[in-house]
Amino acid sequence: MARTSFLGDLLSNLYGVGRWPLSSSERRSIEDLCMALLSSTGEVSGIRLASTILQKYKAMKPEQKRAFFTFLNEKLDVDAPRVAGIAQAYAEDPSIENFTALVREAEPQRQELFRRLHQAPGATAEMVASRIDLLGMVKEHPELKRTDMDFVHLLRSWFNRGFLRIEQIDWNTSATLLEKIVAYEAVHEIHDWDDLRRRLHPQDRRCFAFFHPTMPDEPLIFVEVALTKGIPGSIQGLLEEDREELKAEEANTAVFYSISNCQKGLQGVSFGNFLIKQVVMELSQELPNLSTFVTLSPIPGLNRWLRTLEGDAKAARILDGTATRNEAEAMAARYLLEAKRPDGFPRDPVARFHLGNGAILHDVHFGADTSPNGLKQSSGLMVNYLYDRAATEKNHEAFTGDHKISASRGMRSKARSDKGGSSSTKEHPSPEPVGK
Repeated sequence: MARTSFLGDLLSNLYGVGRWPLSSSERRSIEDLCMALLSSTGEVSGIRLASTILQKYKAMKPEQKRAFFTFLNEKLDVDAPRVAGIAQAYAEDPSIENFTALVREAEPQRQELFRRLHQAPGATAEMVASRIDLLGMVKEHPELKRTDMDFVHLLRSWFNRGFLRIEQIDWNTSATLLEKIVAYEAVHEIHDWDDLRRRLHPQDRRCFAFFHPTMPDEPLIFVEVALTKGIPGSIQGLLEEDREELKAEEANTAVFYSISNCQKGLQGVSFGNFLIKQVVMELSQELPNLSTFVTLSPIPGLNRWLRTLEGDAKAARILDGTATRNEAEAMAARYLLEAKRPDGFPRDPVARFHLGNGAILHDVHFGADTSPNGLKQSSGLMVNYLYDRAATEKNHEAFTGDHKISASRGMRSKARSDKGGSSSTKEHPSPEPVGK
């Protein structure tokens, strides 16, 4: 798969190369520079101002950065009374003039500032990095969430799926990029280069990543895939050192066993849905023998939920490691099907992600992840989400619209067998479990 394209090269040259030198005579504050940028009409002067602002920001101390974001939050906010007046005028007279004025005034000035900053060389990566600083401040200063919402609004446009390119990562990929894959792996730690080679080099292993043309050497998200016969029930079996390698053309199942977001500054900008669907398409074209696409996923919220069930003997046994397989799998099925947030969606973040993509809750496995992290977060249990390409759209609409969970009969049966609580999940038609 080609690493570059004409469009990627063009955009990289336009936005990712070069930098304006910071003038030693520039004495204006960063706030004054921002106001100057907002009033600037010249393209060259605007780029120079934007570059200067980003360089000044990068050199700031943490307390100075907080003061800067406070400036953006308060001084470049919407003028609510003015917006209300214009909205009333538009309600009375929906003319194009009133509509234009309403749209212009309803947008905070900081959004326009962000757009103008983005024209500086290398601005995309630096602005993504600056959002990491902002995210670290929001918890203690929740009012800054307004500025973060504007950041996310623009990042979703800048990182639109149409700008992203997918690349296969393999053992021949540059060492610099492979080092980043090791560092960014967030689900199953890559211990050393031999471990990485086992995940990339064999013919029954694949890895795909999304890249943005203005950040060509920074993966945004990547997924690791195992090609297998049947649906696996443990991560140990997939990653063991002395496993027998399978010929790619003999596999009938593609297993997504690790999905890692790489850029903390892009939190709230979702790529996983697009990546999985794109990888399914890529693999289907390369290997028509693949008939099943499934995950082997962690259940990160399980043990936290179990600790809320005070007095539940089975929950206590799962937590202390004395539960039977049937007890543990039944309780995990109950959690995935019934434990909900106040908004009606599942408590488990991984479940929300895959069910929101239209996947089917397929099966749960005891002793599937015996790593320290696997035992800590889910007492070693893992789950399969099945991607049935013919049903993903219907499942997605049922989940997002009515909070309905598509699940196999086996999963619903396991949940019903848990005598610790009655099922409150409605039965919905779902496909039979795929055989192992």
